[in-house]
Amino acid sequence: MKLISFSIANGPVRPGILFDDTKTVLDLSPNGFKSTLEVISSGTGNTLATSRLSLEDVRLHAPLSNPPRIFAIGLNYRDHAKESGMEIPTTPVVFFKLATAIIGPGDPIVLPKNSTQPDYEAEFAFIIGKGGFRIPASAWRDHVYGYTIVNDVSARDVQFATTQWSMSKNFPTFCPLGPAIVTADEIPDPHNLQISLSIDGEQLQNSNTRELVFNIPALIEYLSSITPLLPGDIVSTGTPPGVGLGRNPKRWLKPGETVTVTIEGLGSLTNPVVAEQ
Repeated sequence: MKLISFSIANGPVRPGILFDDTKTVLDLSPNGFKSTLEVISSGTGNTLATSRLSLEDVRLHAPLSNPPRIFAIGLNYRDHAKESGMEIPTTPVVFFKLATAIIGPGDPIVLPKNSTQPDYEAEFAFIIGKGGFRIPASAWRDHVYGYTIVNDVSARDVQFATTQWSMSKNFPTFCPLGPAIVTADEIPDPHNLQISLSIDGEQLQNSNTRELVFNIPALIEYLSSITPLLPGDIVSTGTPPGVGLGRNPKRWLKPGETVTVTIEGLGSLTNPVVAEQ
């Protein structure tokens, strides 16, 4: 199942299910669901008493705009740690992205006036379905609702001005997310998915989730050993090598470009880039 958020014309955002084969959307709001977070928290995708709409007639939004938290994992691909000039971590490096940074497919990434080093980061993310505290790694499948795509846009000059990363990751529009949440049953092995990023058709990142330093079971066990995980929590698992920071010369995002992140089984997330006015 592909869980989405959508609207019709200028109407309210509502939850739905996307069917790629027929290019239709099943509206879940008649079932009493006001948001995808409610669907995830309920543990069901009940599709009774709903109507289908043509995909052409709806606008897709970020599939989850109000997660309780967005955990982001730094330096979680071996080659990315090396290109960043940092040691491969022995404990997960965790920072936070804020819901105020979330945008959906097709929405513009706005480059802020007070940064000259905006960067891109293709990331594979998982969404918690069943929450819990001190979850053992062996039980990870019981707690993952599904998977989605994140572009962890980062202001590198802000990031390295201090030892704390979160502020650099949270300008408005710095968390493109989507286009859908693909439920876990459709992804047999999330640790063997191709992940790539291109700008205007030029591929700049290309790797596989098998290269993660800390995989999903390890991240769930670690995070839940410190804070109870909640339904709807997003965990963005880090970016592979090829970011602008690691290139010579360095390669920053520029207005007028279009960024596309593609992950096997999840589709593609595309966003134009504009300058702050």
